[in-house]
Amino acid sequence: MWYFAWMLGLPLAAAFAVLNAMWYELVDDEARKKKQ
Repeated sequence: MWYFAWMLGLPLAAAFAVLNAMWYELVDDEARKKKQ
């Protein structure tokens, strides 16, 4: 059933996107601190 894949896949993709954004912000912040 294709909708099971969607039900599992979409929240997983959304969670991955959020974690990716959080990680990027963290790394960007560290880089800024080192520059100062």
